[in-house]
Amino acid sequence: MAVTKTHPIKSTLKAAIDYILNPEKTDGKLLASSFGCGLETADIEFAWTREAAGDRGTHLGRHLIQIGMELAGAVLGGKYEFVLTTHVDKDHLHNHLIFNAVSFVDYKKYHSNKQSYHFIRRTSDRICKEHGLSVVVPGQDKGSRRTGTGQGKKLCRIHRRKARDKLQSKAENGDRWGLFCTR
Repeated sequence: MAVTKTHPIKSTLKAAIDYILNPEKTDGKLLASSFGCGLETADIEFAWTREAAGDRGTHLGRHLIQIGMELAGAVLGGKYEFVLTTHVDKDHLHNHLIFNAVSFVDYKKYHSNKQSYHFIRRTSDRICKEHGLSVVVPGQDKGSRRTGTGQGKKLCRIHRRKARDKLQSKAENGDRWGLFCTR
């Protein structure tokens, strides 16, 4: 079940990127990728892009939780540098994406508001449905899934097992990123 969360990064871009790249959470960084920048130099490259754009805003980047490569491509359109990781240190697999607040293509700032959040959520729901995954129904995203009881807990276990089985199958076939890059 995909849940999306987003928040701005205002002062600790390097710390945020270091957190999502933590080798203990990303299988030794095997489950980390980037676009338009290097994993280890993303914070510096984000700063160069903001400087080239003349950006003096307070947001250095955005941190999205619970998404994958396909959603990143759909939402960011190949215009923003980003670092994407998959964390495997909890009972549930989850992704973290940090992307630059300014586009390296046209130097326009990403505008985060209710409309952009709902676009992310709709896109995430569409991708989940295309892959046979459940989505959070509006008005039902609180309750048994979060309290860990009843049907919600059972569904989370089933989806977690399916995701791990698919990841394991791809890894055994030498395709570590195939799971996250294919439709």
